[in-house]
Parts: sequence; C-alpha cells; structure tokens
Amino acid sequence: MSEFFAQAITSFVATFGFGIIFHIPRKLLVQCGFIGMLGWMAYWAIVFFYHNEVLAALSGSFLVAVISQLFARVYKSPVIIFSVAGIIPLVPGGAAYNAMRHFVENDYYVAVSLAAKVCLISGSIAMGLMFSEVINQLIFRAHARKKGLNKV
Repeated sequence: MSEFFAQAITSFVATFGFGIIFHIPRKLLVQCGFIGMLGWMAYWAIVFFYHNEVLAALSGSFLVAVISQLFARVYKSPVIIFSVAGIIPLVPGGAAYNAMRHFVENDYYVAVSLAAKVCLISGSIAMGLMFSEVINQLIFRAHARKKGLNKV
C-alpha cells in the first residue's frame, strides 16, 4: 500500500513540475498534477495486475484525455494545458534511453526490442488521446442533435 501512495505522490509532483516548466498558469498547476497522477495510477495499476504496458498506456492516456476535456470545460481553459501535462508520466523516456544505449553498445537484439516497445507505448498514448477526442465529438454531436442544433 505504501508503494501505491509513493507512486501517486511522485507522479503528482512530476506532473506539477513539468507544468511549471511548460508555463501552465499557476491556478491550474494542481489540477494538472491531479490529472497526471490519475493517468499514472491507471497505468501503474494495469501494469501491476496485468503486466501489459501497452494496454496500460492506452488506458492511462484515455483517462488523462477524458479528465482533461472535463477540466477544460470546468476551468474554461484549453484542453491542451491539461492533456500535455497529464501524459508526461506516461511517456516512455527511460525505455527510449535504454534502447539508444543498447544501440550504442552494439546490442542490437535488445535495442530493437526496446525500441519496438517504445513505439508501441507511444502509439498507444496517441491512440488513447485520439479515442477520447472521438468519443467526446460523438457525444457533443448527439447532444447537439438532441437539442435541435443539427448544424454541428
């Protein structure tokens, strides 16, 4: 249980810190940290229980995007502020570094394996963000039709 809290606090602080680097407005830093923490905890839980990093990255980024869209409406700010900061903990930087290190060390089998893993995780992050946006647009259009605004 202590590992759960350590992961949550660390991911919050990391996202909050990147928010400062990205010049996110001060009033939104805590919300960005919260989104990054939730995305990372979804990722961490799926990896912990199912050992599938690609599915975990897809789920985490989808959750980040959904909450980002919700927070963008609530706080009247662009979605990109929340989503970019929120996906920072999910980015496979360590695996990308290790892949490049193995390439430099001429350990090509491990390097290609790690590079493929990085590509799959990165692609799943993009897919999670995209799926959330598509679902959001479908809901928005259905809501607009229901209100009689067929011009959307």
